[in-house]
Amino acid sequence: MSRHDERRAMRKKATTKKLGSDFKRLSAMTDDEIDTRDIPQVTPEQFARAIVRRGLESVPPKAQLTIRVDLEVLDWFRKQGRGYQTRINALLRAYMEAHKKDVA
Repeated sequence: MSRHDERRAMRKKATTKKLGSDFKRLSAMTDDEIDTRDIPQVTPEQFARAIVRRGLESVPPKAQLTIRVDLEVLDWFRKQGRGYQTRINALLRAYMEAHKKDVA
């Protein structure tokens, strides 16, 4: 069993009873009785990303690593804003896909 599966099983065991009683109470309430003030609003961008992911293959797990790159390269990616690590990963994936035939 993977570490991810173990965590999911532990989480499920710890919350099953509590969630069951909450669902019963929640089911008995009307929409107007449910206090949703502490739930953050979903931005249109977040909603669009969720819709785009729907129906696609699951994202493969990622590994954390330490890598040395030129400071100038790292600065350039960071200046692109949020998601720079994802863009670096996409670039490396594109390189890998283009060169798969080279590695047998």
